[in-house]
Amino acid sequence: MARGELSYSKVRALTRVASRATEKDLLNIALHGTAHHVEKTVRLFRQAMQAQELSHEASQQANRTLSYHYEEDGSLVLKARVPALGGALVVKALEAAMAQLPDTEEVIRTSETVSLSYGARRADALIRMAERSLKHKGSNSATADHYQVVVHVDAETLRAGAPGRSHVEHGPTLPVQTIRRIGCDASLVAMLESPEGKVLNVGRKTRSIPPAIRRALAARDPGCQFPGCTFTRFLDAHHIEHWADGGETKLTNLVTLCRWHHRLLHEGEIRVKARSEGGWQFSTPDGKEFQPVHADATIEYEGTELETEHRAQNLSITATTAATRWRGERMDYDLAVFLLCDKAERERDAHADSAPDVSAETLKPVPARNADNADDHRGHTF
Repeated sequence: MARGELSYSKVRALTRVASRATEKDLLNIALHGTAHHVEKTVRLFRQAMQAQELSHEASQQANRTLSYHYEEDGSLVLKARVPALGGALVVKALEAAMAQLPDTEEVIRTSETVSLSYGARRADALIRMAERSLKHKGSNSATADHYQVVVHVDAETLRAGAPGRSHVEHGPTLPVQTIRRIGCDASLVAMLESPEGKVLNVGRKTRSIPPAIRRALAARDPGCQFPGCTFTRFLDAHHIEHWADGGETKLTNLVTLCRWHHRLLHEGEIRVKARSEGGWQFSTPDGKEFQPVHADATIEYEGTELETEHRAQNLSITATTAATRWRGERMDYDLAVFLLCDKAERERDAHADSAPDVSAETLKPVPARNADNADDHRGHTF
């Protein structure tokens, strides 16, 4: 690592399991493989070593639980504990959903493209998992009401932003602009109530965008229409003039947007209007038109202070110093883990044979340096 041949990611993974017996083989894997190869090998090796312990499945099953609550700002907080097998399914589903989501977003006010944190992408993926799940009715579902998310909003609040009811059923309050956004394409039911809140009349449920217009819109707009956005899944149909303000549900008043840009539009961060020659013009609130944004990932090294510092340390860092020696061969994880386990077991047996014969009465437990992180230090080389 000091010579720049191993990255921090590889070294971090190796120190989790390396011992005198396995260090040489692990270094060989690190030099000839990628960080992914090293991480996966270390993970499989640890799992193989742990497989010798008693199964914790019964304990995992007995302690499974899930709870949730709403924070003061209306955010939903989930806390779950599930058995390892079921948890693996959840992780796989999250990874599959994350693969369909962008890893960057645009900061409208600064016109910058920033990377989304892994946690933020996981949160977005969880929502996508829920959306996909609710698209498929269960065999016992007789009506769509079994999986609808119901939002209550007063007509005057929706139309003019006046104070009034605006909340998820049995849930927190929602901003009016959020309800206008989801109301662009949702099932609508009008109810007439008395001043005391008694329901006097319930209208028929209708779709704000009929299926025929939805098909025509999908044919015209195959993806998000915001400049530079390439998202083609999980799209929303947006009313240029909202139907609550009298806007008509027709193609000339509809545009397709991804969830991210649709939310920004309703929050006032961006604006959209139809061009006279066709297409759409997106702009900031002050009228500046948006153009596709490209991030410059070029990193300068030659001639920088970092290069000067490396030369002072007699380090010859080039573009290939930390390059892996991997040439695309398939990694044999089974063989790698087998060899590592064999050497680790031999080391353990040799240590047991050379240990002095001490009676149980003379053995005293040694307290961990940090009880909270005691498990994290197991198997490390310091």
